[in-house]
Amino acid sequence: MGSKDTGVLRAPFVSWLMRCGQDHMLRRDAAGLDVVVALKAASLEAGIRFNAGQVSTWLGPVDGPDIQIVASADAWERLLTSETIAPGWHSFGAIIRLNPAFDVSGDPLVLAQSLPALERAFQLAVPMVEATPAEPVERDPGLCVGRYVQLPGFAERSGALIFWEESGAGAPLLMLHTAGADARQYRYQLWDVDLARSFHMYAFDMPGHGRSGLPRGWLDGEAYRLTSADYLDVCVAFIEKVICRPCIVMGCSMGAAMSLLLAARRPDLVAGVLALEAPWRAPGRRNEFLANARVSDGLHNAAYVTALLSPYSPFRQRAEAGWISSQGAPGIYTGDLYFYSEEFDGEIVGQELAKTQVPVHLLTGDFDYSASPENTRRLAGLIPGCVFKTMSGLGHFPMIEHPDHFRTMMIPELWAIRERATNALRE
Repeated sequence: MGSKDTGVLRAPFVSWLMRCGQDHMLRRDAAGLDVVVALKAASLEAGIRFNAGQVSTWLGPVDGPDIQIVASADAWERLLTSETIAPGWHSFGAIIRLNPAFDVSGDPLVLAQSLPALERAFQLAVPMVEATPAEPVERDPGLCVGRYVQLPGFAERSGALIFWEESGAGAPLLMLHTAGADARQYRYQLWDVDLARSFHMYAFDMPGHGRSGLPRGWLDGEAYRLTSADYLDVCVAFIEKVICRPCIVMGCSMGAAMSLLLAARRPDLVAGVLALEAPWRAPGRRNEFLANARVSDGLHNAAYVTALLSPYSPFRQRAEAGWISSQGAPGIYTGDLYFYSEEFDGEIVGQELAKTQVPVHLLTGDFDYSASPENTRRLAGLIPGCVFKTMSGLGHFPMIEHPDHFRTMMIPELWAIRERATNALRE
């Protein structure tokens, strides 16, 4: 252990610290902080200080750290040098949530304020790997048009005009975005030239998201909280008023949970479901720092979700996924998580789906720890005829983090659902 501290481990530690000290993104994410982080591995100790937008690092003792991260020399060596990155080793968020090899301590508020910087620091710690190769796809942004509509029910009561984008012709396909985000997550599918020949695609922004209007109660100072009843109401109204016939529903995360609930409660409107990152249950995703005046929610919440992405997705695409999440209004992300993390129960919904004839296909990325493959597999076991597959090399936002690789798994499932749902799509 001691020889590894001074030999094999010292060099990768020093290299990581140098990358941190030179990284422009880390300096940007650390703006405003005055925080000292101690890194310990047996007799080896190192420090990182974030101060006034500057990052300083050193190998040696750390006095009075605000945050301490401790692991064995073997664990640090695996993190810093492994050529193959496994789930639980790919991000700071994954280490906190999944990895018992590391002990992270510090004041919860300071940890929340430092989360964007720590997430970037650990991106720099994990060895760079090549993105999963995928064939390039012909896309044309000009295929896509945007429109507004006033929907009845929940959206109308909030006074929110609903914005949506659509493209293509063929079988109707509704795509539901994740918590705290908006329909831009599906831009690469909406622009897909070949996909647009077979499917008429729709993706809308929920009230309070993207280009849609304010949520109900916002001007009265009410805290936003998305319930299953309100979310279901918006989806039903959109299908009935805009799509005007049964459709295939593809949702991710929160949208996956709603796609299943929508099929269970209104099977007359749903020809089939392709649910991405669908949870059995997803407790613990809400916390007090997702909407807190002492924490930059744009920085914090983007870091909170990008930790769920695969290191085998292109870095630019991962950054775009975080960029979309960074633009949510205060309180919207945590309000969405009321439905996703506290209210949705896959056991109940799965039992309801078992009584319908709606074809259900589930796809989950192996780097997702919010709705893990094991979590989704449990849900699939309740639904007769359900198809479940794990997506290798993908995380919680497959459609935006690596759209070309995701496409190779999405296309066979969409075609299979369309085949199984032929009668419903003819109505």
